[in-house]
Amino acid sequence: MNRPIDNQHIGLITALPPPRVIKTKLPITEQAAALVVETRNAIRKILHGQDRDRLVVIVGPCSIHNSEAAFEYAHKLKPVADALRDRFLIVMRTYFEKPRTTVGWKGLINDPHLDGTCDIATGLELARTILLRINQLGLPCATELLDPISPQYIADLISWAAIGARTTESQTHRELASGVSMPVGFKNGTEGSLQVAVNAMISARTPHHFVGINADGQAAIIRTMGNPNRHIVLRGGGGKTNYEAEHVAKAEAAVANEGIARPIMIDCSHDNSKKDHTRQGFVAQEVLRQFRGGRQTIMGFMLESNLNPGKQAWKEGVALQHGVSITDACLGWDKTEQLLHELATAITTTPTS
Repeated sequence: MNRPIDNQHIGLITALPPPRVIKTKLPITEQAAALVVETRNAIRKILHGQDRDRLVVIVGPCSIHNSEAAFEYAHKLKPVADALRDRFLIVMRTYFEKPRTTVGWKGLINDPHLDGTCDIATGLELARTILLRINQLGLPCATELLDPISPQYIADLISWAAIGARTTESQTHRELASGVSMPVGFKNGTEGSLQVAVNAMISARTPHHFVGINADGQAAIIRTMGNPNRHIVLRGGGGKTNYEAEHVAKAEAAVANEGIARPIMIDCSHDNSKKDHTRQGFVAQEVLRQFRGGRQTIMGFMLESNLNPGKQAWKEGVALQHGVSITDACLGWDKTEQLLHELATAITTTPTS
């Protein structure tokens, strides 16, 4: 039989360098490895109530599309993280993969040249290079786990990871989260469903078997042990917010049996800010008010922030403004710095009744 039955809609299959090759070319340093271990352990202590005084703050660009802008942002964030370390554990958003509702730019790993060539091999190297430099600076990194293969190339440089609203319900991503070495936050669904995040937390705590790749790029059976360090991220949904006290209390009750002392993070962007980046500070202030008022199940919050505020449309062949997001709109750096200092001051202030 000569009729083709496989790959009828495939234009090209190109082999990627194995993870071991990329990691050998761009090895993790002792300094970066120590920071990752230290930060992961610090987040675990916050999650499990061994550190009740600090909040985890995940802050940085919605997505990284320019390495030099990312380094510039990291250099600005590092002294703030150091100055506020007694109140906040600050981790920089380094998001390289973007889920799309329909179509669009899928992130730096998928299309690093922003031209539709989708040079993924270069994208993986560039992402690893960025992570190495930021960790070497002494600033830990956070990302969203989207493609189930790419963590083999970069996960050793990640201190905290998210499973996004579009993938929290995915079995593949729950299995992936059950095996990664860092704490993982599951976002509620895009329409606001909390239960999908609760189900994901339960699934990720248990062992799984799934098909993946090993360090040499070979197809392999991956057996996980389950991840004890999971939590919920409330990001609103369906045009509604869910950062208010009643929603936080509902989330708290939903995961009460998971044995995690501080299982709730608030995403101050997305539907919680009504997709208005300037409202993120208002949301963060309310989250902090709840925490100071005794809601100790809150572990932290997320902010989308870039060098310059707002967002811009990416179009092939059109020059981009420096340090402006090409995905979600972000706070600018000046406002971010001011907000972080204000929040750090407020966290030590006795709330008024």
